[in-house]
Amino acid sequence: MRVLFAGTPQVAVESLNRLVADGFDVVAVLTREDAPVGRKRVLTPSPVAARAAELGLEIIHANRIDEQTQKRLAALDLDIAAIVAYGGLVPEKALTIPRLGWINLHFSLLPAWRGAAPVQHSIMAGDDITGAVTFQLEKGLDTGPIFGTLTETIDPADTSGELLGRLAVSGAVLLSQTLAGLDAGKLVGVEQQSETSYAHKLTLVDGKVDWSLPALVIRRRINGTTPDPGAWTELDGQRFKLGTLVPHTEVTDLVPGEVRIEPGKKPRVLVGTGSHAVELGLVQPPGKKMMNAADWARGILASGTVDEVKFA
Repeated sequence: MRVLFAGTPQVAVESLNRLVADGFDVVAVLTREDAPVGRKRVLTPSPVAARAAELGLEIIHANRIDEQTQKRLAALDLDIAAIVAYGGLVPEKALTIPRLGWINLHFSLLPAWRGAAPVQHSIMAGDDITGAVTFQLEKGLDTGPIFGTLTETIDPADTSGELLGRLAVSGAVLLSQTLAGLDAGKLVGVEQQSETSYAHKLTLVDGKVDWSLPALVIRRRINGTTPDPGAWTELDGQRFKLGTLVPHTEVTDLVPGEVRIEPGKKPRVLVGTGSHAVELGLVQPPGKKMMNAADWARGILASGTVDEVKFA
């Protein structure tokens, strides 16, 4: 079975590794072009490209599957294409290039959370269960028939990065099983049922914390946007990145955004919300690395400005 693997970020590497380990003939890898990374904006291969190079696989770099790229794919005489977070649309003309079409591993229980950021939106919405599916790619956005499904419980403390890490591993197995079943002619797709929800790609705006909201909603927002695009708030007009936090239902005397630094050997940083207080775990002041909120609090205490701290 001649397979094209299409993917770009780290979350897709598990699937590439699994297909190769399971003996599939991965004849080429399609991934996005090298992109600038870090403060120095150094051009860097995608995680999938880097792994494909280690495996000695042919790499096709393309941010969009244009006519030239389609010709390269057609020349590969593909039986099937497996796609995991490639980061670009597959045009209708390209869907029929592989004999069995394109099989997408999507990290949600379709038709729930169609779109670019399903895990993030699932956490922010307060879902208890998520999962992954393999389905036939077609013209519509994540609308094709489903071949396989797995489920995963969402822990209240899960960040999107942690949850995606688990789904990447279990989803890779599901993708391999789906390709094997299709190769053997034993799988038939099932049309999607139930209500549809959409998960737009997150931007920096989605990470802004609104302290007037209840603590539970804020926690979900921070967890859903960690690590990308990152949760943040403002202090004195400057942006502070935030890590995960812990609710404290017994503390209700702080107004939204009000910061209380409780001194001691291990200072505790509490912030008021629309319901009860939360305790910050990590913060990243402007121009600095992420640090324990307790260490940041010690600096505030030493400066003598503790009474002036309030997040916007």
